[in-house]
Amino acid sequence: MAAIETVSENRCHGGIQGVYSHLSAEIGLPMRFAVYTPPAARNGKAPVLFYLSGLTCTEENFTVKAGAQRLAAEHGFFVVAPDTSPRDTGIAGEDDDWAFGTGAGFYLDATAEPWSRHYRMESYVAKELPGVVFGAFAADEERMGVFGHSMGGHGALSLALKNPGLFRSVSAFAPMNSLMGCEPGVAALTGYLGEDREAWRRHDVVDLIESGHRCPTILVDQGADDEFLPNLLPDRLRAACEAAGQPLTLNMREGYDHSYWFVQSFMADHFAHHAEALRARSARDRSGPPSSSP
Repeated sequence: MAAIETVSENRCHGGIQGVYSHLSAEIGLPMRFAVYTPPAARNGKAPVLFYLSGLTCTEENFTVKAGAQRLAAEHGFFVVAPDTSPRDTGIAGEDDDWAFGTGAGFYLDATAEPWSRHYRMESYVAKELPGVVFGAFAADEERMGVFGHSMGGHGALSLALKNPGLFRSVSAFAPMNSLMGCEPGVAALTGYLGEDREAWRRHDVVDLIESGHRCPTILVDQGADDEFLPNLLPDRLRAACEAAGQPLTLNMREGYDHSYWFVQSFMADHFAHHAEALRARSARDRSGPPSSSP
């Protein structure tokens, strides 16, 4: 089990909001992550939601601004919020652009030098971090969901689509739905992966759906007054899901922007969405495998 270091712990809604760090084998550097431990975890394993933040964020943005702890306590969920990228890698230019490098890992594994040395956020979130969490907390590896905001919404949707069966529930706030269809996405794909457009397709939510990838029912909330709407392309997500038969609920929220004021306004709906899916999983587990009798 990977050793973790406690950065801080505070009592919150009967549980513990903690921040921790560990030396990541995938990243090759220390990584920080936040974990809310619900009161229910004192009585046994509890479901876990992984929340992926957007550009320029750290593990702190969601933890402080989203108002999720009360909901996590009520539903009995762990909530894990990793950082959005490696930090202090020593790579020249990593802090030059707010949409690339530090704070902008895009939840993919870079293949282009020098970024490939440390920028492996896909493997970190989908493979390494869950193992760290399950080794240190009473989180149920059979009841795991993922959600996120903006760049993190792209991460949540793409990781759920690419890892069938890993995440039992998925949702997003104002996700970047087609990295290949917006300027920041193309810049990130070029920088991290080079010019191979076939490689880009493996990280584009719309293209993944169009090419046959599927995941549990997607819930998306999108502010209709979001200043970044031209880069988010929710209509492309809707069209791809309708054509492919991928279940989707897309709510366009009039008057809402891209901020955490928007995110916290609909956080309860997302917890309810995940709770329904993960409770159904728990009920199936208790009832045993389905009968093969006609």
